[in-house]
Amino acid sequence: MNRAFNRKKDKSWMHTPDALAKHHIAYYTKFLGQTEVDQPKGTEVVKDAVRKLKFQRHIKKSEGQKIPKVELQISIYGVKILDPKTKDVQHNCQLHRISFCADDKTDKRIFTFICKDSESNKHLCYVFDSEKCAEEITLTIGQAFELAYKKFLESGGKDVETRKQIGSLQRRIQELETENSELKKQLQSLQEQLMFAQAGCISPNSPSTDIFDMVPFSSGTILAPVPASNGMKAAKLQERSSKPYSGKDLFGAEPFDPFICEASDFPPDIQSKLDEMQEGFKMGLTLAGAMFSLDPLDSRS
Repeated sequence: MNRAFNRKKDKSWMHTPDALAKHHIAYYTKFLGQTEVDQPKGTEVVKDAVRKLKFQRHIKKSEGQKIPKVELQISIYGVKILDPKTKDVQHNCQLHRISFCADDKTDKRIFTFICKDSESNKHLCYVFDSEKCAEEITLTIGQAFELAYKKFLESGGKDVETRKQIGSLQRRIQELETENSELKKQLQSLQEQLMFAQAGCISPNSPSTDIFDMVPFSSGTILAPVPASNGMKAAKLQERSSKPYSGKDLFGAEPFDPFICEASDFPPDIQSKLDEMQEGFKMGLTLAGAMFSLDPLDSRS
């Protein structure tokens, strides 16, 4: 990190190493905002950024908007910008991405730092307004850099690489979770489409069949062959006509009655047999009538 101010080399730091290595130091300031800059460092670079954000804030203030207050949490891992009430993290600037930090000598309330964005790889300048702690906050960030660098040397660079790998794995996990969520939505949509398609294939008017793919027989219906789903011919139900009975059979012919047919309707041999049957039937009726007409007393004598 480059600092735009000179400090005595024998000046002691304000915080204990454990306070920044195991915990964090919190400050409450006003956040003017962040803006993109062309260079990762430089006094003139941050001065231009401060002028730009001050002008934007002046316009918003004239419109009745107040400068939001934020909480800064500084540690050897970076600088977090949080909402002081909800504690929601608005920005998480990792320490190894911060390339420049400075407090304004002309305006003792202003301090800034430049950080490279992890997603867009753009350099962003963050500007804050603190009435009393601008220089102290800058020193605290400087101390966090020194402690992080010492830890880097002691670990031989493994600690930083481990954090990078963990960060990459966390991003990959988030990507996979997003992909998994999208795939679940697509699968649910396909299942719903399949259910609708299956429901559409079953017609509410189609007759049910038995285990042999046959339509059950009903006395109120007649059967006619129709193609079935298995290639065989199944019986299709047809309702009987509501017209009165015409006296014809299933094939459209008059019902057969041997006793009312004319002699010319049959061959001679068949007609003779029918005549004998008719004469025998008449004789049987005559004998039966005679038997039932006898008086019971006569039968006893």
